[in-house]
Amino acid sequence: MSFSDILNRGGSDTPSGVGIGQRIREAFQSTVDLFSGERMGQFGVFLLITFILLAMTAPLLAPYNPDTRHEAEDGSLLRLAEPSGDHLLGTNHEGQDVLSQVLYGTQVSVFVGLFAALIAVFIGTNVGLITAYYGGLVDDILMRLVDIAYGLPFLPFVIVLVFIFGADLFNIVLVIAALLWRDSARVVRAEVLTQKERDYVESAEAIGASDFRILYRHILPNVLPIAFLYIAFAIAYAVIFEASIAFLGYGDPELISWGKMLYQAYTFGAIRFAWWWVIPPGILLMFLVSSVFFIGRTLEKFTNPELRH
Repeated sequence: MSFSDILNRGGSDTPSGVGIGQRIREAFQSTVDLFSGERMGQFGVFLLITFILLAMTAPLLAPYNPDTRHEAEDGSLLRLAEPSGDHLLGTNHEGQDVLSQVLYGTQVSVFVGLFAALIAVFIGTNVGLITAYYGGLVDDILMRLVDIAYGLPFLPFVIVLVFIFGADLFNIVLVIAALLWRDSARVVRAEVLTQKERDYVESAEAIGASDFRILYRHILPNVLPIAFLYIAFAIAYAVIFEASIAFLGYGDPELISWGKMLYQAYTFGAIRFAWWWVIPPGILLMFLVSSVFFIGRTLEKFTNPELRH
């Protein structure tokens, strides 16, 4: 049974009598079955889980405090020391251990990516549901907000908001989510416009189901594949934007992030010769972003059956 067949059964008030819990369980099993035949998707899941575990265990795995300045035998700062047994990835311009900073930087990227994506898709999905279901003036107002959001240059606008509200990590998450929701809102709206014409919605209306019940018990499960797909892509974009903000010097000054490490290497002029300071955060950024794109590519087969062949 395909994922779309499961979702198109409708809610528990339809003649099929299939409850939402069973539909979600069957959909989850279909997701597992789809990933079982996708090497790229499996690799993406493996990478993402690895990054999450690294973020959770960074304080245990890091050999040193990332802010500690290490000294050479003569008492001077151990600046730009190449990789050695004591410092596997060398040190930066302030004598701080690069490996420890890389591990702690995982926490920032994973936190921003996951939470900004969840907030953005939560907002976008609800906007898409409401605007498509009610239509009329509600649709006009909310979709004009989406158009305005699309007209804003993303990175400059985010930098302005961060400058106004402060470079706190939570502010960065909220600012990124405040613009990322626009993509999922438009796509979910298009799907809801199709779903609300289905028989299961008419059946629910005929028995007197409330708008809230129709939206969130019957229609929402049918658009969850799209929401999950955009969560994956939103994670990638959130990670990229956080790194970009930090690289431009607008990140949280109290936290170590991969973007901040690249910013420090660039401003110090070490980006050409201190490879141990530049390559690790750059490669990890690439792998983290790639992992969710691999997952998204697999999830996209739910919404585009032509990709399955």
